[in-house]
Amino acid sequence: MSDSISITGITATGFHGVYTEERATGQKFVVDVKLSLNLEKLKDDLSKTVNYADVATLVVRHIQAEPVNLIETVAESIAAEVLKDFPLVEKVKVKVHKPQAPLGIEFDDVIVTVKRKR
Repeated sequence: MSDSISITGITATGFHGVYTEERATGQKFVVDVKLSLNLEKLKDDLSKTVNYADVATLVVRHIQAEPVNLIETVAESIAAEVLKDFPLVEKVKVKVHKPQAPLGIEFDDVIVTVKRKR
């Protein structure tokens, strides 16, 4: 069984979306990340875990990156880079929230979730 580190509510402005107005004005995106890794032999040593500040910075970089049409693409790119850059991570779960999506009706949130493993 894996241990985990979760970072929730990472927020930044991005310009992702299929509509011209989304790309022109931008909107708030919120990302939650759950990292599964073995922390059994941690011994209070940062090199045996993941620096979650580095993970949060990676997430913000993807939110603020060159716009893409789909938040599915944002979630996938975050998951792929986490697995590439943090070799101790066995599995990653990424949720991308788009609470201001232009649905034309009242709603709380749109969330895309991807789960990836080595």
